[in-house]
Amino acid sequence: MADEIVALEFEKPIAELESKIEELRSCAASEHMDFSEEIRTLEEKCEQLKHQIYGSLTPWQRVLIARHPQRPYTCDYIKAFCTDFMELQGDRSFSDDASIVGGLAMFEGRPVVVIGHQKGRTVQESMRRNFGMPHPEGYRKALRLMKLAEKFKRPVLCFIDTPGAYPGIGAEERGQARAIAFNLMEMAALKTPIICTIIGEGGSGGALAIGIGDRILMCEHAWYSVISPEGCAAILFRDASRAPEAAAALKLTAPELKSLGIVDEVIPEPRGGAHRDLPAMAQALKTAILTHLDQLQALSSQDLMEKRYQKFRSLGTWRESEMVQLAPTGTRRRPRGQKIANT
Repeated sequence: MADEIVALEFEKPIAELESKIEELRSCAASEHMDFSEEIRTLEEKCEQLKHQIYGSLTPWQRVLIARHPQRPYTCDYIKAFCTDFMELQGDRSFSDDASIVGGLAMFEGRPVVVIGHQKGRTVQESMRRNFGMPHPEGYRKALRLMKLAEKFKRPVLCFIDTPGAYPGIGAEERGQARAIAFNLMEMAALKTPIICTIIGEGGSGGALAIGIGDRILMCEHAWYSVISPEGCAAILFRDASRAPEAAAALKLTAPELKSLGIVDEVIPEPRGGAHRDLPAMAQALKTAILTHLDQLQALSSQDLMEKRYQKFRSLGTWRESEMVQLAPTGTRRRPRGQKIANT
């Protein structure tokens, strides 16, 4: 992680105050002057501003934090709390997709299989990783690792962070939609525990393709949706610049998805986002995963699959009402005794 944190647009007032505090500290050290009172006043003001801004984030601001260029990625978490990681590559059909990483690892003394989307830090790495947008071979690689986990009775830990599956012609020619659909079907019946965590962006089927799990966890400032805010705005409003409005309508934030029953647990982030304190974020994530893993490994494979099935069957709500049939003439049929009107 870079030492200097990149400030987002809405964070600039905080960055300016922090810059002034550093200037005073530097001046006090070089000029041997006492600015402790001024520094204390600015620090208090800065803390108040942080509480005000981060305590009332809009959905769009959370999206921006999830996309922060210094936000921890899958490989950062693997290094933070997994040991003996051995990356496995290739789908044994076409090629290796660097936008999805996966392999064998030890997690708190337990053998696991870890799979996750991976973005790049530099321009070159971002291009190699295709900006975290997998091709079909990426999803086939992920499924190959899941089947390996099932064979050797290892839990699967999935980390989701993608704007979506790659929509290019080559990906479509190689069966992008089928690869995603096949993963959904196979993960639903996998006979080993699966814990999925949205650590950043959770875009559409690209996220869902490794997102069918017994537990769905979500970092506080991540987002998870059927479409990106820009894509939604472009389709509904014919104007991608209305993405903030679309983000509010999509209900894509962690607290909203928890209230809807889509997410099982929201993992709190350090103030300002996970990128401001990776060790603290990694510890919180490790603790949450370990808690759920203990619960899932206590179940038989049959109970595990049944609970997973019931979990996804219960998503969403519906309301039963009397069916209204249309008569051949176009009039609505009502129960006897009720007057009908031409429509």
